[in-house]
Amino acid sequence: MKLTDISYARAVMEKHGIAPQKRFGQNFLISENVVSRIADTPGREDFDIGIIEIGPGIGTLTQKLAERYKKVVSIEIDTTLLPVLEDTLSEYDNVKIISGDAMKTDFAELVRAEFDGMRVAVCANLPYYITSPVIMRLLETDGLFESVTVMIQKEVADRLVAAPATAEYGTITASCAYWADIEKVFNVSPANFIPPPKVTSSVIRMNIYKEPPVACENRENLFRVIRGAFAKRRKTLSNSLSGETNQHTKAEIEAVLVSLGYRADVRGETLGLSDFAKISDALDL
Repeated sequence: MKLTDISYARAVMEKHGIAPQKRFGQNFLISENVVSRIADTPGREDFDIGIIEIGPGIGTLTQKLAERYKKVVSIEIDTTLLPVLEDTLSEYDNVKIISGDAMKTDFAELVRAEFDGMRVAVCANLPYYITSPVIMRLLETDGLFESVTVMIQKEVADRLVAAPATAEYGTITASCAYWADIEKVFNVSPANFIPPPKVTSSVIRMNIYKEPPVACENRENLFRVIRGAFAKRRKTLSNSLSGETNQHTKAEIEAVLVSLGYRADVRGETLGLSDFAKISDALDL
């Protein structure tokens, strides 16, 4: 079953009376090259791992993952696709389909129940409308996964790999940098999907840190500082943070920044993760 053959893919959908659902952000891949490159990315030189896939669709990427890895567990929210997946994945005995919502899945329990001590990575073609919350949920599992490979909107990928003091740099950039080293692997044009999305996609690999790259006394406070730093993007950091807390005045925040070696009028968008960690340890929000 070559699901990257558009004629065959359409025939499968017609057979089961289904079509990509807009409400689930479904765009099915039909490029053999793209699907193979995505499937290769989690393992690279080491395919001796288990894979969790989110949103298998009709099983195009799932097939490639099953051919490369020990076990694949795919989570699908759209129950109308379950019979399709049972059909397209019938020849693979190392695939399990779970009907459910990735935003409600207990990933730690899933790994314990399904992978029996195996090393696990995530690989998914994420619907655009849940990209950021799913990524944060996967990262916040405290090193449960070796890596997270996802195909997302290029605009979001550009934000994830942005450098400080650039237009793309923001809350999600600095927050994700705490959990993983993120690299953009390649871009994917709309012509590789049915139906074609209106934007270009990108595949990113998030290499999860075993230990965070910065030390901080209070992780939650660090993330409050990061969110506060970008709450009023055009304002100074002291202005932005003072608007997010009742604990400190703008003048008090400026004094802390100066004591740490920063200008009183420094802007959050110019700072990196290590800067935010230093400020977090000195300023409890």
